[in-house]
Amino acid sequence: MNKQNAFNIFFRYLFLLILGLGNLFIFYVIFTPLTIYPVKFILSSFYSLELSGNSLIINGYTIQLIEACIAGAAYYLLTILNLATSMPLKKRLYSLSFSFTIFLFLNISRIVILSMLFVNNSAYFDFSHKFFWYGLSTIFVVAIWFLTVYKFKIENIPFYSDFLSLKKAIKKN
Repeated sequence: MNKQNAFNIFFRYLFLLILGLGNLFIFYVIFTPLTIYPVKFILSSFYSLELSGNSLIINGYTIQLIEACIAGAAYYLLTILNLATSMPLKKRLYSLSFSFTIFLFLNISRIVILSMLFVNNSAYFDFSHKFFWYGLSTIFVVAIWFLTVYKFKIENIPFYSDFLSLKKAIKKN
């Protein structure tokens, strides 16, 4: 391992730490509008609605899209998996964009489905909400990561490959 590779690892992990500061602020700044406006657009095809801040008002029901709905932590986890894996910059940017896009699409779909169940007083709303929250949220992220690994032919393992590279470099010296 040369100095450039060691600096690359150092700066990737430093960047991860910086992104995690401020309660994942950067992820919410970026993904809140990217989530809310498509949800509003899709639901407005079926209902008359108003948008007030992060709340959708549909037929007298208020659906507030809080940080947990935006899922900034899921985007951060995808970022961690990406940055903790050694790969060329171009592949990193494409794979990160791919994983974010897939997750954004799934998250918007989830919010639309749950909103429709809620507004229509479906008996399945509570079950579906808890099922998405506790069951599928982690599965979505893991499945997206594996799909990204497959699509972009990522051969390294997050954290572990970097650890082995550093260990090998230390033993060499």
